[in-house]
Amino acid sequence: MEQQGERGTEVVVVGAGQAGLSAAYHLRRAGFTPGPGFVVLDDAPGPGGAWQFRWPSLTYGKVHGMHSLPGMELTGADPARPSSEVIAEYFADYERAFGLQVLRPVDVRAVREGDHGRLRVETSAGVWSTRALINATGTWNRPFVPRVPGQETFRGRQVHTVGYAGPEEFAGLRVVVVGGGASGTQHLLELAPYAAATAWVTRRPPVFREGPFDEEAGRAAVALVEERVRQGLPPHSVVSVTGLPLNDAIREGLRNGVLDRLPMFDRMTPEGVAWADGRSFAADAVLWATGFRADVGHLAPLRLREPGGGIRLVGTRAAADPRVHLVGYGPSASTVGANRAGRAAVREVRRLLEGNRADARGGADAQGGTGTQGGTDAREGTGTQGGTDAREGTGTQGGAAVQGGTDAREGTGTQGGAAAVAA
Repeated sequence: MEQQGERGTEVVVVGAGQAGLSAAYHLRRAGFTPGPGFVVLDDAPGPGGAWQFRWPSLTYGKVHGMHSLPGMELTGADPARPSSEVIAEYFADYERAFGLQVLRPVDVRAVREGDHGRLRVETSAGVWSTRALINATGTWNRPFVPRVPGQETFRGRQVHTVGYAGPEEFAGLRVVVVGGGASGTQHLLELAPYAAATAWVTRRPPVFREGPFDEEAGRAAVALVEERVRQGLPPHSVVSVTGLPLNDAIREGLRNGVLDRLPMFDRMTPEGVAWADGRSFAADAVLWATGFRADVGHLAPLRLREPGGGIRLVGTRAAADPRVHLVGYGPSASTVGANRAGRAAVREVRRLLEGNRADARGGADAQGGTGTQGGTDAREGTGTQGGTDAREGTGTQGGAAVQGGTDAREGTGTQGGAAAVAA
């Protein structure tokens, strides 16, 4: 997209996956108009969020738990079609139906403190000045590969889930699949019939879960992920708290030995991988199904991270700055969680902006007036935020109420190729 000069708006939404589109929809419903009211910036070439990059063999019928966006159901999709096509078309129709006017491709490079209490959003298409920001950048752009001694000496191919194109590329090869999430098991079961031999390696023994994943189990999983976010720690994966669903494909893989798990190897060699006890596996390729990390580097100038490495949230709001909301992060990194988080973030943003306006009407100007808001700074959580310091997580928002859903940081859900997560 062509670069322009600085432009002003009320709210910038970064990312147009499930969470970003949900937020944009609720902004529209709340009376914000595209342009002066809000803008949606997306770095992808077209609609579809991270879904558009999924491998062709991940058909829509293999996707579990894809929740429709608010206000428009996804119906009648052919389960045999690639999910990348089905969901990209659905997102495109959604953007048109609600007039969301997503700007793309736009790379958001940095968000900094701006003038007069506003945020400065620096992008490949110019600069926006905004009063609030809803970040919905997901994880797809930050694939994670662990460091292993000897990794650079391996003469075979190394590929992450993000670069996986399908099982055919591994035909006749000896393949090590690393990762105990949904993506790892799906890749392994899919490529095993093509490969000459396979080995499945995970850090921890996998835990398989039988029976439906009901609402109570979902709440328990969310609570565990929520606790880490509340403490300012990086979120854990959904599989680490829910286990892998024991479906027919998994059962067959366990029966035929494809899912015989090995512990994480200690080093890589030019010929393959090796363990400290003397075992080794000769390999032509290593497929890293080791997940993703939150794509929030552009927020670094705002210093939102806690000492534990994560961003502490109060609801969807960054505890360190009430102008910034994160949706599709941690406990809201699922399609249903993303929908709820988008709604909650917009509700909070409206309160913040209305509180700022009330402050201005109340005469709290640079001369030190007071007025009904008490003359305090809305960036410190005044107005409808509760009149106290929202940057410390106080005020009416209280603790760390999280918006539900599960997490996909370690390659689970659609970030890794199975159950649905928001980009």
